[in-house]
Amino acid sequence: MAFFDKLLGKKKPELKARCPITREPIESGFGYLLTTSQIIASKKYWDMIMTEPETMSYTVSHFKNVASGTQMRNMIFEKYSNIDKPWMISDSCINLFENVDKKSARENARKWWEHAGQFIPEQSGPASNALDTQTFQVWKDYAVLEAGRSRIVLQ
Repeated sequence: MAFFDKLLGKKKPELKARCPITREPIESGFGYLLTTSQIIASKKYWDMIMTEPETMSYTVSHFKNVASGTQMRNMIFEKYSNIDKPWMISDSCINLFENVDKKSARENARKWWEHAGQFIPEQSGPASNALDTQTFQVWKDYAVLEAGRSRIVLQ
């Protein structure tokens, strides 16, 4: 079959990656590959997520002690912390993750590109599976209860 594909000019589709944060394309061989547990273990990341235009109303409601705001923030945390696949992060976003070894994340990205997107680093999968219960709870508490506090003004 490969012979006929070559003969007819068919080729495999090119592997592409987009940063899930900025949606910018990531060129082949570039980027940083992070696990979900590495993603959620970042105050900068949660401060950004919880103060985006789409989530700001929930953050304001949360800090005004409106239960529905806190509930929505909890749902946002669950959505991101349950992502199974590793995240290909762009150069412009890697500084959001203060607890990441950039050299190792770059090496994992290189392996991901070499293996046509099939490389999965250790500790991948939902964060609740990769982190111990206490560490997971610390990050959940920050994301749901504290993230974005310094960026809002209550009236």
